[in-house]
Amino acid sequence: MSTRRFDRVRLRSVRRAAEMSQAEMAAGVRVSDSTVAGWELGSSEPDQEKLPAIARVLRRDLDDLFPRGALPDLRDLRCDAGLYRYEMAEIIGTKSDGPVAGAEQGVRRLKVKYLPALARAYGVSEDELKEAEERSFARARGDDASDGVSAAETEELPRTLADKITLMLDHSYPAGTAPSDQDIAAAVNAYAGLDVISADGVARLRLGEDEDPAPVVRQGLAHMLGVTPLYFEADDVVARQVYEGLRLMSAAKQGQVGRIRARGMTSQGVPPDVLSILNDLATKLDKAERPESE
Repeated sequence: MSTRRFDRVRLRSVRRAAEMSQAEMAAGVRVSDSTVAGWELGSSEPDQEKLPAIARVLRRDLDDLFPRGALPDLRDLRCDAGLYRYEMAEIIGTKSDGPVAGAEQGVRRLKVKYLPALARAYGVSEDELKEAEERSFARARGDDASDGVSAAETEELPRTLADKITLMLDHSYPAGTAPSDQDIAAAVNAYAGLDVISADGVARLRLGEDEDPAPVVRQGLAHMLGVTPLYFEADDVVARQVYEGLRLMSAAKQGQVGRIRARGMTSQGVPPDVLSILNDLATKLDKAERPESE
């Protein structure tokens, strides 16, 4: 985890040393006076995307005021540029932030055509951008454990339809065996009993170019991938449960995937139906990856 460290006591002392009131700082950062007060009291913390503006207003170096313990990944570069993820669609010229979100989460690499625009927006070279992307993927795999925090704890919850589809495709099938867009379209159409989507339509969903398919398409996707239809709706609780379950399954994989034990991974734990889905996926992966001699 390379998120910058926020110290409310240091923020307050630096602001006072600059002889700046909370109201003046708030105006410079474009937040309310009460927001700044909350930061200094410890009742809240600023978004990582706000830290560059705070450092700029206080005339301090970002690395000095909010140090980071490791090299930046893609999310860090975006935050250091003061950009929120919802702003990325306009920067790369897409209808959603799905491509950037997928790369930040380590589930889908950036297309080459997006690199120049992102490098300019982040104020880095394309090589630096690629290096940050590698770190995002390494952390998603759990390769970066320098601070003892798991990848699932540091990544953002998949929120867009594109993110959710990609997450399931990348983590529910052995390497190289994920279904093609044509396969997915055929499965959804079979579920619906008529042609409701084409391979091109599936590609648009995966790339975040279409975020509002017909309900029957969402249901068909859920049926094919073996998850509750709620996973593809705007339900963070269900999405988090599936997301964390997949991460746990990935972390437990050492040569082959073992069964997942029912244990609480959130305040609510994993519900029996979601746990059953994950165990089914684990069994399929186990069979697919077990050598024939076993």
